[in-house]
Amino acid sequence: MIPLLDRQGARLEADDSGLAVSGEVDFDVAAALAASGSEWLSSRPVGAHIHFDLQGVNRVSSAALSVMLEWTRVARAAGLEVSEVELSPPLARLTAVAGLDALLPPAAASD
Repeated sequence: MIPLLDRQGARLEADDSGLAVSGEVDFDVAAALAASGSEWLSSRPVGAHIHFDLQGVNRVSSAALSVMLEWTRVARAAGLEVSEVELSPPLARLTAVAGLDALLPPAAASD
């Protein structure tokens, strides 16, 4: 994994096929996470399959949802296929309560 961002208790890493977030994602770090991930997504070849791993997010807030939705938007605009989104159990529950689970690949809703 290649570190892309390590700030205020949140860490963003990438490998050839996706992005992984861990730590505390709150509004103080959300914009930087979204921007770093979006830049990485923009560097992927059109048609690439990518995944988002948010299983390591230990502080759940709507900020994490905002980052995930921004990455999904950027990926689709870049012609990428989001093949899987892995969420921590608390983040999966928040996504379901917000009604956003329908916007993500089926693996996102599993605990």
